[in-house]
Amino acid sequence: MAMTRITISIPAELVGAADRRANELDRSRSWVLVEALEAYLAGPQRVVRETAPPYASGLGPSRLAQLEADLALTPEERVALAEDAARVSELSRRRPPRHQILTFDRLEEFHAWERREALDP
Repeated sequence: MAMTRITISIPAELVGAADRRANELDRSRSWVLVEALEAYLAGPQRVVRETAPPYASGLGPSRLAQLEADLALTPEERVALAEDAARVSELSRRRPPRHQILTFDRLEEFHAWERREALDP
């Protein structure tokens, strides 16, 4: 849906009421005013959106399901899962040993490389 910015003058108390309603719904003032205008223009029947607006906030269904599953765990189970995650994280940070073949044209280059490696653990 294309959006157009407009400027209107409305009573201050309506702006306050719109702001309070927006805070209650965790939406923007613009969203509240658009909903009100759509309801007014639709007449006696209520306007219902078929899809959530792209700017809707809150948890999606999968995040909400994960939160509910996590909250169903006991504190001991949560700690055990956190410890497992920390172990996996630590294992992923460890570097495997480097395997490489180095060649040098001169012995001096080898000794220079050896000194650099000694300085850089």
